[in-house]
Amino acid sequence: MNCAACVRYTETQGCRNLVLPPTYRPATLPEPLRGTNVKKLNPALFRAAVLIVLFTTVAVFVAWSDGAPVAHAHHTKAELDAFRGGGALLPFGQNTYFMASGNCEGCHGHDATAFAMVADDGTDVNVVDDWRSTMMANSAHDPFWRAKVSHEGIVNPGLQSIIEDKCTSCHAPMGRHDKYLTGGGPYSIAEMEQDPIALDGVSCVPCHIQSADSLGIQFSGHLKFDTLGRPLYGPYGNLFAAPMTNFVGYEPTYGAHINDAGLCAGCHTLQTETVDLTGTPTGNIFTEQATYHEWLNSSFAEPTFPDTIVSCQGCHVPRIDDAVVISANYLFLQGKSPFGMHHFAGANTFMLELLRDNRVALGLSADEVHFDSTIARTYRMLQQNSLMMEATMMDRTTDTAFIDVSLVNLAGHKFPSGYPARRAFVEVVVLDATGSDTIFRSGGWDNTYEVVGHDASWEPHHDVITDQGQAQIYEHVMADVNGDKTTVLLRADAPLKDNRITPLGFSTSHITYDTTLIAGVPPTDLDFNRDALGVEGSGSDIVHYHVPMNGYVGLVQVYVRCWYQAAPPRWMEEMFDNNSAPIDSFRTMYDAQDGKPVLVKEVTFTDLSVGIDGIEDLGLRIFPNPVRDGQLRIDGVSGKVKEIVVYDVRGREVARPQLRSGTLTISLNAGPGTYLVAIRTDERTFIEKVVAQ
Repeated sequence: MNCAACVRYTETQGCRNLVLPPTYRPATLPEPLRGTNVKKLNPALFRAAVLIVLFTTVAVFVAWSDGAPVAHAHHTKAELDAFRGGGALLPFGQNTYFMASGNCEGCHGHDATAFAMVADDGTDVNVVDDWRSTMMANSAHDPFWRAKVSHEGIVNPGLQSIIEDKCTSCHAPMGRHDKYLTGGGPYSIAEMEQDPIALDGVSCVPCHIQSADSLGIQFSGHLKFDTLGRPLYGPYGNLFAAPMTNFVGYEPTYGAHINDAGLCAGCHTLQTETVDLTGTPTGNIFTEQATYHEWLNSSFAEPTFPDTIVSCQGCHVPRIDDAVVISANYLFLQGKSPFGMHHFAGANTFMLELLRDNRVALGLSADEVHFDSTIARTYRMLQQNSLMMEATMMDRTTDTAFIDVSLVNLAGHKFPSGYPARRAFVEVVVLDATGSDTIFRSGGWDNTYEVVGHDASWEPHHDVITDQGQAQIYEHVMADVNGDKTTVLLRADAPLKDNRITPLGFSTSHITYDTTLIAGVPPTDLDFNRDALGVEGSGSDIVHYHVPMNGYVGLVQVYVRCWYQAAPPRWMEEMFDNNSAPIDSFRTMYDAQDGKPVLVKEVTFTDLSVGIDGIEDLGLRIFPNPVRDGQLRIDGVSGKVKEIVVYDVRGREVARPQLRSGTLTISLNAGPGTYLVAIRTDERTFIEKVVAQ
């Protein structure tokens, strides 16, 4: 459409859609008009502002009267390419109820004049470019999702049409729900692949036309849309609504519910009917994922003070207080604050990197720069806002080092949350003083990116870890009707394990607990989601490591890491045992991708302490302490003593005197500092700390 209201200019020739006086250029627009209340201007500027508004408004109505259909782009492809520097185009067009993101880009995408969609410091915060490289935008193109839908259909061929209709209700909502609302019956993957509107994924319209009266009530892709009057809900009132109404056919409408967590509930709570191994429904309902219910069962949803509720949008559509002009085409508009940046960052860096690296083959509209921005935000979300971790040496003897690892969930839902493939695991490595000898390692990963020590089927939850063959993995493991582990979603009947770390305030007595079960955590684990007094809701877990030391008494270096995997290899095995075009295509991409787990948190410390008792029983006296002349004396040496070695604080050997009965004198030639004197007998080794001044 020829958009006569558009006052956006290219750098070289201005906007061909509207002829204005030569002096009327964004670059020369008086600064007070940019995001300022014109009523506060001086009379001359105020009159100029009024003339601009009137002139533009007249131009708008001229454009409306030309009878052109409302669903076309505001700019030509050449213009849009110029604005973006030649990036791939988003889809354009509409079906009965939904419109593609390309129709929104003309006003809410990148503004080449840097007037609209910029923060106070000039940073581009346009919603289209922030969104286009997210998992939301690419939900219908997601090759893992397509492969999994294919896998489910192969396993249960009689249910394929039901599976595809259900899965597209959230991954391709604009195609599936338009067909449903027009009475067209089930929607298929084949239809989606030929439907550019559906391939736009979780685009602008399906979120912004959701009805307020069904939030948090309907789940599993059952979404209710307000279609009468075609409202498009947003967080602002008093908008200049006519251009949107006439150009794209939606009425911008204030809707407080746009910031309500319930807006996300319809797709982020998924329950499916269980089928047995023959594909026959059992009548049982299984909760595959319940991120929204996890949030309800947290302090984020029910804080002490109601005005401190942190909704999903509070983290995933982060707000800035800057006054942002939300449309690029109308220079009289004022900025709106606060402004929600459409980052939609979660934790799935693996799939974002796979999408980026295969963006041409997958036909994605986002370029590498877009993806890199979203990936960087996702790393920040995962590594800075998901988890707090501490590690402490609780006690140590010559036989055992007792290390506690405490993990606290910072998210408003379980960690990890969402699709049940996702998992986190803890790695603990204990090295000797030189770092050359590994005394103990639990929870590392091998060259296939699988957790070392993972049991053949699934790894149980651990409160205490005493062996390197044990690993703490936080995950959701599903069982079929026979109680065997499965990754076929329709066969899932009950959780074998769900020890994912609960959010702060989580309670087993909450009304949503039936969909947010803790499973496989033994009642003897008294500190899982419980504080020191045993009160639940801590949103944390403590793993107790009893590390065999085998007589080693020197300094130890301890490394504790928490790793995250969105698509671990064990999850893929069952699907990769099958073949189809989507599965084979994804397998190729998956095998080519770096599957290294993502480091979430790391804690390191060194420890010198060893339990010291019984040295007097040997008849030994170590003196003086502190040592002031560099000469350390050990009195009472007898045949019970087999070896004496002195170490510095780094665990390096500094003296090993020749044994003889009586008194030994040891020169501490390394100078002032702290030393460890190790005295070995046939039964054990004793450690004494001394200080040289």
